[in-house]
Amino acid sequence: MSKEKILTDANFQTEALQSPLPILVDFWAEWCGPCRMLGPVIEKIAAANAGRIIVGKMNVDENPNTPQKYGIQGIPTVIFFKNGEVVKQLVGYQAQDKIQKAIDELFPK
Repeated sequence: MSKEKILTDANFQTEALQSPLPILVDFWAEWCGPCRMLGPVIEKIAAANAGRIIVGKMNVDENPNTPQKYGIQGIPTVIFFKNGEVVKQLVGYQAQDKIQKAIDELFPK
């Protein structure tokens, strides 16, 4: 069972921006090779950080408004939000340790 929250244009405001915990959002698409490579990494990040941060995924093809609002040019893009604000953005495939390092720096235990 996947721990990621599926985000849409319709639920982004309530599920991501109003989240009580910091949230990492993976913007991806089905046809994107690097996105498919990042998928298992995001799952591991979600499992490793359960209760500390929320991990969400948004399909940019099905939900064009939110990626446009945040100026997403390339995918995969991972954006970290805290209190509804963007605190960091990573573009392209990222190794698990790099994403974990960003989480540890942004949201210390």
